[in-house]
This record gives sequence, C-alpha cells and structure tokens, in this order.
Amino acid sequence: MDITVQAHHMEISNMLRTRAERVIGRLGSLLHRPVDAIVRFEQDGGTRKVEIVLHTTRRRALVGAARHRSAGPALAEAARRVEAQILHLKRPANERRPRTARA
Repeated sequence: MDITVQAHHMEISNMLRTRAERVIGRLGSLLHRPVDAIVRFEQDGGTRKVEIVLHTTRRRALVGAARHRSAGPALAEAARRVEAQILHLKRPANERRPRTARA
C-alpha cells in the first residue's frame, strides 16, 4: 500500500510521521485490498487538523478528519472515524440497513 504524508503550514516530526504510517498500516490490515492512503496534517492558528483518506478497491474512499490542539490526538480521532467506517462496511448488508417499525 502506498502511504503519502502531507503537511500544510506546519512541520511534523519523524516520530509523528512514523506513528501515522503505523496507524495506516493497522487500518489497512482490516481491509481486504487497500490501494493507497493519504494523511494530511494542517495547522490553522492554534488548531491542528488531521485528515485520513484511505482508498480501497472499487474506487471507494474512506475519509476521517479531526481537529485538536495537537496533532497526536487529532490523528487518533481521525483513525477511529475511519475504523468505524471499515467496521460498518465489513458487516453483512442485511445488518447495515436501518430497520423500520411496522405499522
């Protein structure tokens, strides 16, 4: 899987870059055939934003974004959001449909 780490208006340390690659590796292991991933770090004033875009086969993109004062917790929250989408996709289709009450 090809992993791209981008930083906009901020510097990221090698440790944070490595952490992002480990997170993407863990998320990729939950999928059957991940294609590539993009991790974007942005700084807007005192807020850091992390966006994870994980591309899978059949042109499906899973996106998770989060904001926090520091990049580490934002990365963790964005990863949780992508993981929730992965787990939702792995459930059988009949369990994903919302159930409506019968009148």
